[in-house]
Amino acid sequence: MLKLNNVTVKYGNYATIHNIDISVEKGEIVVLLGANGAGKTTTFRAISGLNGLASGEIVFEGTSIGGKLPSKIVELGIVQCAEDRKLFPFMSVEDNLLMGGFVHRKQKQELKQRMKDIYELFPILHDKRNHHAGSLSGGQQQMLAIGRALMSKPKLMLLDEPSIGLAPLIVEQMFESIKEINREGTTILLAEQNANAALSIANRGYVYENGKIVVEGSAEELFANEEVRKAYIGA
Repeated sequence: MLKLNNVTVKYGNYATIHNIDISVEKGEIVVLLGANGAGKTTTFRAISGLNGLASGEIVFEGTSIGGKLPSKIVELGIVQCAEDRKLFPFMSVEDNLLMGGFVHRKQKQELKQRMKDIYELFPILHDKRNHHAGSLSGGQQQMLAIGRALMSKPKLMLLDEPSIGLAPLIVEQMFESIKEINREGTTILLAEQNANAALSIANRGYVYENGKIVVEGSAEELFANEEVRKAYIGA
């Protein structure tokens, strides 16, 4: 479904990711593990069209998407749920969701059904649909960020650090929701520092260090890897 072939992204003369090769098959949950600054978010920004490529190619469903406008990439079926949520805090929950469906704004009945599905997935959002997004708790804001991304009917969702700043119980609930979204047909590329939670739901993963992929394998292989466990699981 998605392939990154020898992708390098630079800020000025500094390469933030170097010769990255990643593949994601339809229906998978694939996790990118690594510390802050390792290159996970830069990879997402490159896929989303927010950062240009210094070299390499990104292919989605057989089409090269390097250089396409971010809005066109959303229309193709890739949507990014950014780190720190990036909500519109003074807009209502429902208006935030509607903004997520902007590229499909003419398909009013489909958007109405999409919103209904999101309210079923996250009932608290329905209860707070008229509240300002900025008044929600951290967990509720993350639900809203994911719901807003789902409004664009993605084939592939890029989830950037969805567990950051959340209590352990909320993290567990969040990852159950991600599994449900995947079961409903959305392929997931997940960037996380919480390796234990991420590997518990992922099919495969890649480990980043200093802008390079240093380890890759199935979730079971990464969980059993001693270096990965020491660095990211604490065991």
